[in-house]
Amino acid sequence: MQQSFDFKEECDVLAQCVADYGQGNWKRQTQFKNWSLDDIFVHLHFWNEMAHWSLTDEPRFRNRLEKVSAGLQSGGLRPIENELVEPRGQDLFDIWREFSTEMADKWSNLDPKQRVAWAGPDMSVRSSMTARQMETWAHGQSVFDLFGVKRNESDRIKNVVVLGVNTFGWSHKVQGMPVPDAMPKIELTAPSGDIWTFGEEAAGHISGTAVEFAQVVTQTRNVLDTDLVVQGDVAKGWMSNAQCFAGPTEKPPQKGQRFASGED
Repeated sequence: MQQSFDFKEECDVLAQCVADYGQGNWKRQTQFKNWSLDDIFVHLHFWNEMAHWSLTDEPRFRNRLEKVSAGLQSGGLRPIENELVEPRGQDLFDIWREFSTEMADKWSNLDPKQRVAWAGPDMSVRSSMTARQMETWAHGQSVFDLFGVKRNESDRIKNVVVLGVNTFGWSHKVQGMPVPDAMPKIELTAPSGDIWTFGEEAAGHISGTAVEFAQVVTQTRNVLDTDLVVQGDVAKGWMSNAQCFAGPTEKPPQKGQRFASGED
């Protein structure tokens, strides 16, 4: 399953950034809701465990899911994550690193269509692994931004792009908006230089880099802070409210709110 190798590469790239710049910065706040590096790795490890347990230990998965549901009714998700993932700093980073590597290796030979339980409807292991890569990439963006480092991108980002494309309808539904009849045509330049296309010209047009498209659909950048060319009402409405991840409605950052440290 290619997605497991892409997930592992995503983790490798993030781990190298932290190894080079993050030591001793575990409490330093990022631009993402003022989360610290500790907060980010608690969150990533928590849901990596959940995804892996959905495959290997469903009772354990269900038990934690009950705690998550109870937490959402009271103090929210963050206190539950912080309670159930106790290590911090280098210990947390090492646990996340080891677990994510072993998870990627174990999932690599699975049938991509195999179904696993999740917080919502069941999903394929391919979708589950894509979600883990997307979260690693998206939350990793705030780490790279914190240190002003440019991430080593590759065509592994296509998984995030496709997830963004596939959640065109969801982005409208979660905002309480009607889903347009057709998705705009999308033409994106991959890190390799390949051109990836999706959608229909009649519904508008979006062009630019795959990385910036991924930044918009994961809400790590406001579309106005990118060089994406967005034409047509459907395309503009989508890129202004895109949300490729599950959960309640989230609004993109304001223009100029998230950027790489050192940028004007």
